Amino acid sequence: MTTGKQPDTFGAFVTSQALWQGGGLGELSLQDIGEIQLLLRGQSVIDWHRLAMTCEEDVRRLAALNSLDLNDPGDAERLAELRQQAARYIVEVLKLRLDENIAEKTPWLQIPLIASAKGGSQQRQACMLLKVMHIIYHLDARELRTTLAISDNDIFSLVEESVTRMFDELRTAGVPVVEFSWSRKTKESQVTKLLLKKETSAARVFDRLRFRLIVRHAADLVPTLRILLHRCIPFNYVVPGQTVNTLIDLESLKVLHEDGFDTEEGAQVPDTAALGGVLPAANEFSGQSFRLLNFIADLPVRVDALLPPGNCPDGRHCVVFVTAEFQIMDKGTAEANEQGENSHSQYKHRQHQHVRVRLLREPRGKHEKGEKGEKGEKGEKGDRADKDRTDKADKNG
Repeated sequence: MTTGKQPDTFGAFVTSQALWQGGGLGELSLQDIGEIQLLLRGQSVIDWHRLAMTCEEDVRRLAALNSLDLNDPGDAERLAELRQQAARYIVEVLKLRLDENIAEKTPWLQIPLIASAKGGSQQRQACMLLKVMHIIYHLDARELRTTLAISDNDIFSLVEESVTRMFDELRTAGVPVVEFSWSRKTKESQVTKLLLKKETSAARVFDRLRFRLIVRHAADLVPTLRILLHRCIPFNYVVPGQTVNTLIDLESLKVLHEDGFDTEEGAQVPDTAALGGVLPAANEFSGQSFRLLNFIADLPVRVDALLPPGNCPDGRHCVVFVTAEFQIMDKGTAEANEQGENSHSQYKHRQHQHVRVRLLREPRGKHEKGEKGEKGEKGEKGDRADKDRTDKADKNG
């Protein structure tokens, strides 16, 4: 791709040779291990102390995953603006020193490589600059989404089509995918989920768009994650605190390295041996032996194709974020997850039962008169009545 040429798009995403060089089933690099650790732990990239990139192609790949093509003049100008805004925030708001080379003189392509060095003030400053740019980019895209006359349905369709095409190519290339599917959470399921939550904001439903991937063997899980992080999911926009991992042992990713690179030094990993080799399900409505890898990611999506020409600000490419859930497991685990209490029907039954209890329960204060000597037997009858109503509702579906 030459300078000045409009970047090709792969549906919702930017295509780049960097995304298709490497990233297969080969040996994991230090950067690969860091990205996978962050995903499995549900961490935030803001807490990282450094990157581990080794060449410009690594930088181009990460930029492309973030829907930025470094060969496109418009995207290069956008990066320059983000860098300027981030530098201004660091100096004027945080009152921190920022070297002039890091702030503006050093070509941006070199900044992530400086942030991958083994220490020094410039390394720390480069990391700091990238973190602030990361936040500003996300905020600007979220704000843009509120101004564009595009429906969620149109954007979801674009993402589904693009991800499906990508997986078809991966499967053709020999990636051990035995099943790939996608779905959207129905309105009824959204209602149920929000009735289960203490916070009832629709913005907290992360899994309206969901992708499910089943690979052949458990040994294929980590290599598959590597491919996803190389070609589809920017590791820096994995949503923190939303990962459920009961499949991959983090101990297996530990690497003895002279600089001790780790995304969370001293991280506490649950003792699976003490739990009979099985971690408890993070979702209270799942069966006790239900196992999977589940995480949420914000996907930067190009929506130019959904808009009339010239509708994007300053003639730039329009990038918005779409939040999607990814479920990954091996074939044996997927089959076990559909047995007995782990089955989806049992899972939904437990959810609906909990919602019934929450909706039918009378105000708690009505039964707290006992604290003043008035509850006694009457309060106990009231509690039993709650249970009777719940049981009756359960029978009536």
